[in-house]
Amino acid sequence: MTLLDPRIWSGKVNIDGWTGASGGDAPVIEPATGATLERIGLAGAEDVKRACAAAAAAQRSWATVPYNERAAVLRRAGDLFVQAAEEIQDWIVREAGSIPGKAAFETSTAAQECYEAAALASRAIGQVLPSAEPRLSMVRRIPAGVVGVIAPFNVPLVLAIRSVAPALALGNAVVLKPDLRTAVSGGVSIMRVFEEAGLPEGVLSMLPGAAGAGEALVTDPHVRVISFTGSTAAGRRVGEAAARHLKRAHLELGGNSAMIVLPDADLERAASTAAWGSFFHQGQVCMSTGRHLVHESIAEEYTARLAEKAEHLPVGDPATGQVALGPVIDAGQRDKIHGLVTASVAGGARIVAGGTYDGLFYRPTVLADVTDSSPAYAQEVFGPVAPVRTFSSLDEAAALAADSEYGLSLGILTRDVMKGLELAERIPTGLVHINDQTVNDEALAPFGGVAASGTGSRFGGEANIDAFTETRWITVRAAEAVYPF
Repeated sequence: MTLLDPRIWSGKVNIDGWTGASGGDAPVIEPATGATLERIGLAGAEDVKRACAAAAAAQRSWATVPYNERAAVLRRAGDLFVQAAEEIQDWIVREAGSIPGKAAFETSTAAQECYEAAALASRAIGQVLPSAEPRLSMVRRIPAGVVGVIAPFNVPLVLAIRSVAPALALGNAVVLKPDLRTAVSGGVSIMRVFEEAGLPEGVLSMLPGAAGAGEALVTDPHVRVISFTGSTAAGRRVGEAAARHLKRAHLELGGNSAMIVLPDADLERAASTAAWGSFFHQGQVCMSTGRHLVHESIAEEYTARLAEKAEHLPVGDPATGQVALGPVIDAGQRDKIHGLVTASVAGGARIVAGGTYDGLFYRPTVLADVTDSSPAYAQEVFGPVAPVRTFSSLDEAAALAADSEYGLSLGILTRDVMKGLELAERIPTGLVHINDQTVNDEALAPFGGVAASGTGSRFGGEANIDAFTETRWITVRAAEAVYPF
């Protein structure tokens, strides 16, 4: 099916309530070629204000729609993501520089997010409490109201829909601000799917825009909950602004996740696992394996095997060839990656593979001899870089893994699963994967990090209910209460 008509989103033809264009327009750039794929209208602060007011009005009616009808809209949306998968995947490949397999993961996950959200609509919404008074005492979960969703460029469809779908299913209206660099795959596709699925007008709005539009969304009085996915620096600003306006902010931020390789690990499988963890989507994933902590007895062989993997991974345009890595999103990101690599080398680290680029195509890179102060080890790179650091004991491994401002994901490779679980207990992270790498996600699983990685799990099942509803206490008496005055 044909779902996305770029002309509608060019800034020349505008659908009221979907996106504003008071901020002008901007090109949608294909990072692999530098070509302009389309132009998209930019929302300004006034567009955000109108969309939030419309969302607040529409939400009141949407919240009264019977749960089975809301669930039906979400199920139809899931079916549409399946039917339009090829078309949406093409945009993900071209806008985000994703390889086709990663794009297929996004559309299949988007469908699953909608199906899981549909099930939320029929979940129990409260409980009966005991009371010392002659009354019925109840707790009920009610929709928060208007939810603002700010999503990033790297996994644009999944990182938007995982907030949009459950928020809608639970009776909220949503105003979505996708990253400008991936506004079609991370914004337009979602709007079109829900329009076709029969979502009432105004319940969902999509407003691509610059930082001013994001600030307007966070501070708008109609918005009660903000769901933000992005960098830790930006997340701190969002959290501060939300707190000043007494609204909840769910923040899913950066990471510098460790993978611990114990001496009994299968090194052939470990190298494959490690390569995926560090190089998947050019390392532009918050869960990417950013620190390889390897026992000193196997570090040399592990590093050699990982470097061999890196050297043989094809890098190129994912729209025209079968490659393992596409381009990074833009020149600014490429320069940040290369700056961290070169600074690490200047500090004594050794390049075993990669360390070079052609345009926006950065070679998968393996660094050895890194120290705790090597920039590519100590900081989140958000690029295809695998720094290898050795340890000599489990105590040292636990201390190194925990020595980070972040706490998102953790991988442990060992044939002794119980030892892996015991080690994980000593390292504060939101996600732990024994005998797997750090990049994992499922629609029904809770997701989120601790410390500088965010404000904890908020996706999947009960976590979504907590994120997108408010708690109300209700009491009922058979007759009016009598008081002494």
